[in-house]
Amino acid sequence: MNQTTFDRADNRNAKNFQPSGRREASKNELLDGRITPKPQANRWHNLIASNLVIAIGSRTNRNTCEIYAGGMQVRMGKDSVCFPDVIVVSGEPVFADEAMELLTNPSVLIEIVSSSVKGRTQKLEEFLAVPNIKECVLVSEDEMRIEHYARQSAKQWIYRIYNTREDVISLDAITCKLSLAEVYAQIKVRESELNSKAVN
Repeated sequence: MNQTTFDRADNRNAKNFQPSGRREASKNELLDGRITPKPQANRWHNLIASNLVIAIGSRTNRNTCEIYAGGMQVRMGKDSVCFPDVIVVSGEPVFADEAMELLTNPSVLIEIVSSSVKGRTQKLEEFLAVPNIKECVLVSEDEMRIEHYARQSAKQWIYRIYNTREDVISLDAITCKLSLAEVYAQIKVRESELNSKAVN
């Protein structure tokens, strides 16, 4: 095929491309043996993920921590594999495969969630069951609300809710503090109706 023919084929494909085609290429997660498509990320979701990576990356020691955003698979158990939105590994990462695509020892998992997505409870239970995970963070893309789970022992977690711009989250596993003002910078979300002072 010469260059002219290639260009024509390229243009034809570009004209026929539909935005909905992006959705067909979504990632699939394996939850308790069942294949589940991971919802596509909208504008706010992507901005929140970027804010988190920038804030965490500027405060952690990159010689001892690695940060992955969006594309790293994590083995949650025998029958579960997920794509958390942001992953931090403190220490040397361990992979289940030679291609280093399936991580087994995340220290901190951050998932950006929407109120319209089902299956959140099941995925959270999978996260909390992974022995290496020290902290799990659920960030709402619909309202200013972050849920933070910090491991105390094999079966005990401290649960906190943060929902005002002045709130600061302490990720002790990676010695990092984040404010909600940073996490939600540029994000247009409603203020949470729940008072964080009543639940912390």
